[in-house]
Amino acid sequence: MKKSIYILLLALVVISGIVLAKRQNENKNTEKVTSKALATAATTTAFQNWEATPEAIDFRKWQNSSEGKNVLAAAASIAKHVKDSSAMHAIVTSLTLPPGSRLGYGILVSINSNSYILSFGALRPDEFQHLRSLSVNDTITIKSKYISYAPKYAYPILSGNYVELNNKVIFTKPYNKNGC
Repeated sequence: MKKSIYILLLALVVISGIVLAKRQNENKNTEKVTSKALATAATTTAFQNWEATPEAIDFRKWQNSSEGKNVLAAAASIAKHVKDSSAMHAIVTSLTLPPGSRLGYGILVSINSNSYILSFGALRPDEFQHLRSLSVNDTITIKSKYISYAPKYAYPILSGNYVELNNKVIFTKPYNKNGC
């Protein structure tokens, strides 16, 4: 008799544990869905608030101008290469950035007759030492994972992740070892 009571109690405890665990998993899933919906709503609201600012109005005007359309078309022409982070052949056209640039170290390059800013950001001097060996009209192979544009610049901005000159790697972007 005692054994059967213990077995029934044990079975009741095990079944209760399974039911409670299943219920907690369902609650976590609904919390995830709810938090994603809230994040999407917050992003949409923030974007709508930004659209009413003078900066957004100026940005829209720039996008519709001929200069803005040229920059966007140039960015779109290499978007597939950037998305895939595949190699692109470029010709160095200038070793300095346009006056007033705040992109850190960078150069101007031409890819398929379109000009781009190849920006390496703020680097320590030892990180871009080999990039200083470049000269105008050098043909380089680059890989980038990000392209951007801004009304301040007349060219799309490529982030420089990898640069190769004469089949020799001269720059690879150092990645943060801690994650972000």
